[in-house]
Amino acid sequence: MGVDYYKVLQVDRSVKDDDLKKAYRKLAMKWHPDKNPKNKKEAEAKFKQISEAYDVLSDPQKRAVYDQYGEEGLKGQVPPPGGGSFAGMSEGGGPTTFRFNPRNADDIFSEFFGFSSPFGGMGDMGGPRAGGPGFSRSMFADDLFASFRGGGGEGSGNLPRKGVAIERTLPCSLEDLYKGTSKKMKISRDVTDSIGRPTTVEEILTIEIKPGWKKGTKITFPEKGNEQRGVIPSDLVFIVDEKPHSVFKRDGNDLVVTQKISLVEALTGYTAQLSTLDGRNLTIPITAIISPSYEEVVKGEGMPIPKEPTKKGNLRIKFNIKFPAKLTSEQKTGMKRLLTSS
Repeated sequence: MGVDYYKVLQVDRSVKDDDLKKAYRKLAMKWHPDKNPKNKKEAEAKFKQISEAYDVLSDPQKRAVYDQYGEEGLKGQVPPPGGGSFAGMSEGGGPTTFRFNPRNADDIFSEFFGFSSPFGGMGDMGGPRAGGPGFSRSMFADDLFASFRGGGGEGSGNLPRKGVAIERTLPCSLEDLYKGTSKKMKISRDVTDSIGRPTTVEEILTIEIKPGWKKGTKITFPEKGNEQRGVIPSDLVFIVDEKPHSVFKRDGNDLVVTQKISLVEALTGYTAQLSTLDGRNLTIPITAIISPSYEEVVKGEGMPIPKEPTKKGNLRIKFNIKFPAKLTSEQKTGMKRLLTSS
């Protein structure tokens, strides 16, 4: 069967070019032999396999042959059905033969990251290496790799570094966060076209707001910042903000509402009526005596809990009791008589 290059890069068979590049970048940095001095042999083998997988899948012709015939067919170890070589027909009608020559892993790495490899020798990886001028062994430490992850960059010469993340607030109504919704954001960014010229493109990003998300939730779109030579584009990060609501306040997963009632209602009974965030009408009869500190708790009518989609927090009803400004002597006598007799 041979090696499954898609599994090596941890991608689906339908993977697009952008995601393929991200997968290679992540794995190549993780398994670079100079990043793994304690298990260099294993790292060299994995690094070589990762590089070969990217080399094949990033090339449309190699990928087409691999998808049809697998690794053995790609390397000519198994002749395809009906022929001894990968022969097709050229436009002129003559046969064309596909030949796969595995490339040096270092060359692929250097080409991808845009500099002559600074990492030093690769042991028995094969082929001579170009040791980039001015790179010293001290650069092989973690701070070198931090520059790729966006954690460094100062004094890293011509090494690609990642731009600082761009953060934007994403205002959401309480209804949005209760029901979940899709928001479309239009962004404009600088990119380089196929022949290297800078150009500006506009793009629509779709943000899926999940029910129950809280203020401060971050949604990251990797590398959607401006492109510039020698810098990995910044991530674009949207941070959820919650707009104030006219009726409800949020307290964790609970919703809190305050209703104004009269002293008579507080003492004799009250029926709370309200509309939920998804438009349902609730009628809640309250038979208990309502003191100023009383709370009526309605189970399961709060905010959805993101990690447990079938569950919700509670609705807590608080009360603002309106006391009369004054009482007549008859009212006072009547109240005393009623309250004393009870």
